[in-house]
Amino acid sequence: MTTPPIAQWSERIIKGGRLDDDEALLIAACGDLEGLTEAASAIRDAGHGDVVTVSRKVFIPLTQLCRDVCHYCTFAQAPRNCGAAFLTPDEVLAIAEDGVKAGCDEALFTLGDKPELRYRIARDELAALGYKTTVDYLAAMADMVLRKTGLLPHINAGVMSEDEIRALRAVSVSQGIMLETASERLSERGGPHFGSPDKKPAVRLATIAAAGRAKVPFTSGILIGIGETRRERVEALLALRALHAEHGHIQEIIVQNFRAKPGTKMADAPEPSLDDQLWTIAVARMIFGPDMAIQSPPNLRAEGLKPLIDAGINDWGGVSPVTPDHVNPEAPWPELERLAAETARAGKTLAPRLAVYPAWLDASGTWLAPEPRKAALRRQDTSGLAHESGWRVGRSERGHDFPAAVTVPSNTAAAIRAIDLAVVGRPLGEEAIVSLFEARGSMADAVIDAADALRRETVGDTVGYVVTRNINYTNVCTYGCRFCAFSKGRTAAHLRGSPYDLDLSEITRRVGEAWERGGVEVCMQGGIHPDYTGETYLEICRAAKSAAPGIHVHAFSPLEVSHGAQSLNIPVREFLERLKAAGLGSLPGTAAEILDDEIRAALCAQKLSTEDWLGVIEAAHETGLRTTATIMFGHVERYRHWARHILRIRALQERTGGFTEFVPLPFVHMEAPIYLKGDARQGPSFREAVMMHAVSRLALNPVIANIQVSWVKMGEAGIAAALRAGANDLGGVLMDESISRAAGTRHGQEFPPHRMEETIRAAGRNPRQRTTLYGTPNEVQQRRSRQAPPLAERVQAPALKHARIGSRHALAEAEMAG
Repeated sequence: MTTPPIAQWSERIIKGGRLDDDEALLIAACGDLEGLTEAASAIRDAGHGDVVTVSRKVFIPLTQLCRDVCHYCTFAQAPRNCGAAFLTPDEVLAIAEDGVKAGCDEALFTLGDKPELRYRIARDELAALGYKTTVDYLAAMADMVLRKTGLLPHINAGVMSEDEIRALRAVSVSQGIMLETASERLSERGGPHFGSPDKKPAVRLATIAAAGRAKVPFTSGILIGIGETRRERVEALLALRALHAEHGHIQEIIVQNFRAKPGTKMADAPEPSLDDQLWTIAVARMIFGPDMAIQSPPNLRAEGLKPLIDAGINDWGGVSPVTPDHVNPEAPWPELERLAAETARAGKTLAPRLAVYPAWLDASGTWLAPEPRKAALRRQDTSGLAHESGWRVGRSERGHDFPAAVTVPSNTAAAIRAIDLAVVGRPLGEEAIVSLFEARGSMADAVIDAADALRRETVGDTVGYVVTRNINYTNVCTYGCRFCAFSKGRTAAHLRGSPYDLDLSEITRRVGEAWERGGVEVCMQGGIHPDYTGETYLEICRAAKSAAPGIHVHAFSPLEVSHGAQSLNIPVREFLERLKAAGLGSLPGTAAEILDDEIRAALCAQKLSTEDWLGVIEAAHETGLRTTATIMFGHVERYRHWARHILRIRALQERTGGFTEFVPLPFVHMEAPIYLKGDARQGPSFREAVMMHAVSRLALNPVIANIQVSWVKMGEAGIAAALRAGANDLGGVLMDESISRAAGTRHGQEFPPHRMEETIRAAGRNPRQRTTLYGTPNEVQQRRSRQAPPLAERVQAPALKHARIGSRHALAEAEMAG
């Protein structure tokens, strides 16, 4: 037989081609294990890089009764050995709650095939529980776990009809059934599947096809060493590939090795060797290509974890810190810490994933029912994998940190090249920036260390902060931005607080109080009130400067500037010149969210486009007004959108030089409408929030020197991490933070100077009060800031039908009424 051209085929597969069926069958006779594993490893790296994933799960064995009698199985039990036929709802919930406490993401329901068709006890217990079939009861238990714990149900319920699969789809994020083999002869007398009607290959393939029609993210695979030939393994893999090509629903292929178990008919059968398993993994990778997840259970080959990675796997399946492997009780799960270390030995980084993979989450409207979709989004990070810990933006708790990888040399060449370019100030492309955001383990450490070194070289060890007061003069807004829990309009009446519209007298009082408390800046923004015109914003500026002539007015988002200019029917630049003459000192670069119209359409379709936002900011810079630049991240976007945003900010800065700092603002999800409707994630993970500061330091070098960390969003632990990752500024003490609090953050309204400085010194840095434009405040204001009395009670006047300030329309109506 002709020797297969493995290297040539590997190159074709990496470039997007694939083996045809005849070529794949040729491999069945190929004994070149070294050549196969080398090719498979390269193919895997093309799709998955240096990341190997694992799902943190609890194992819920709903019933161990089964109508089948597989000759190698110890999971299925006779009624006399089971006690009760089914776990009770309380028992199911207790297992799930233990999983939550241990930081799990997945609830794996596994059970025998339709035991009620064989055992009367199963029928009787189902009736007592109030259900007719096992699938009915399973659906109810999965729904309970989903609703009460938030764990993501993955269901292995055996052979089912399409209607049964659809019923379970409503309460699960994924399902699965092992094909095991495509060989009909293994179901004949004397074979391991004799007497097991649900193990016939045609029956199982029909179930997998039905899952494809039902649009269910699915797991399948083969069991090796039960008497099949290598050609039959290849035939089974090809059968699965054909179903995936038709339906696109198979997320992962498992290559599971048979384990001989005492008390079974196959107790003395030989187990497959490690080399045989490695051969099968490599062949599976070559058949399915770079993108498919190929996994092999780590507890079934504990002595050979590095070779399994070397052979082409990229996933360990589910590992439980709580429950044993009930199917293979003799093989305990490896602890996640040991699994991370073993993965690192193979030069890879272990990362947590969900029971539904990123590609299916990206198209979740097609692949997930509404409630499972919401639950999956809550646990997803920006890459589509799982949050590494219990940390969330605006909250202090961490809990269940994913084990850190043992430091090993990384093979992520793209990220290394990106670092090398960034530190010498060379612009990075989109793919290079994405590679930095994707870095985990030792590579992430390298990105953070490079950013920190660059920060030290660029701005030294001083960390700045400004004594400022936030004044949000109205929360009435005509826009319905889906992330905003602050504004009050017809669609936001249920959110925190009541509509308000401050009097000019209250604005001037707050400005004066800020000055007396040592403030050098007031940051003023508000909703787009329907009665506000450009005159409104001019009046606000004049009022602020009249209250404290020495204060810096940092005010008005690009959206407000655009609105004001349109209301006066003048160009943006002319309006900016009027604002500057009225006392405006600089603009906050807010309302940027993500500068990519694909994401803006999902978040804030009515707002300025990317081009319009950049146009207002460029006009401000040309007028002599400096601005900040922000990014709000961690909601519906991916890393490529972060990269595009940073590139657009850099390009504008290279033209104008008008940005004073870059401010990452992690999305606060708790009260955001888009999250409450189940359409957004719970903000970035802790790793991602820190990496945003590191990558922005690198990607914006040398055009933007200052990277700010938001204490409101990150908290003190996040501040410390960001300062070690390239940040050099803590922003403002704020005095009256309200926007993030409306969204649900718990980090308070004010971070006074003494706490700012304690936090900065605790991070090993030198604190420095600064002005908005990075000058030094006078000694009087600095002294006042450190002796500031408590804030006076605010007067939050309720909004009337028309705005109190700047509404020509309201004044005209009043004159007519008089």
